[in-house]
Amino acid sequence: MHVWAVANQKGGVGKTTTVVGLAGLLAEVGYRVLLIDLDPHGSLTSYFGNDPDELEFSVFDLFTADSKVDAQTVQKMLLDTSHERIELMPASTALATLERRAVGQEGMGLQIARALVQVRDQYDYVIIDTPPILGVLMVNALAACQHLLVPVQTEFLALKGLERMVRTISMVNQARKNKLRYTIIPTFYDRRTPASVSSLKELHHKYADNISSAIVPVDSKLLNASIQGVVPSALDSSSRGVHAYARILRTLVESEKAEIA
Repeated sequence: MHVWAVANQKGGVGKTTTVVGLAGLLAEVGYRVLLIDLDPHGSLTSYFGNDPDELEFSVFDLFTADSKVDAQTVQKMLLDTSHERIELMPASTALATLERRAVGQEGMGLQIARALVQVRDQYDYVIIDTPPILGVLMVNALAACQHLLVPVQTEFLALKGLERMVRTISMVNQARKNKLRYTIIPTFYDRRTPASVSSLKELHHKYADNISSAIVPVDSKLLNASIQGVVPSALDSSSRGVHAYARILRTLVESEKAEIA
């Protein structure tokens, strides 16, 4: 089972779109995909028509003091999505209280990793959506994943947010036996604007070894897919955004094969 996390310590950079864009492409070639929403805002949960305020069970249940991370606990929170090969472990707004609850509790950073042990035979890929804040939820994602994807909007402020994220990765790698591999994905690229062009050049200059060669452009089809609650490739497989995510996916899969070899 391959586990990817999508994270950046800045919001609005295309994290959720990246999650569903890659998940749709994986599912459409036959892979079974689990999506995990760790953001208290619940954007990924809402994407597929669920209300984070109204859920009976959610990923929050993995962190409550009286819950065991066993197969039954995990199974009861899984939801279907608009794609038959994609399931969702949804977020609830109660996740916003987790930092306060986690104070003094040991092992809280490994709850997602423990949950994934219970479903390792059910899925080929797991993709985790994270909040734009370094805390117990992002720590869980970083501890559970094998590869980190960092979407970065091609504008100046997003580049400053990326610097914080790279420092976080460096700290995480000091505590990991195997270094966490990461790929930077430029998003919202508009070649007509000088700001986008200069930001992309800066990304390539500073992060040449970790940046994706594929760039996700501004594409209204991605927004339309979210409005309809379907993965982008199901709405329009020929769109520029879908083509970009397909190129990114090919690179990720090839790099993992090379890593195993």
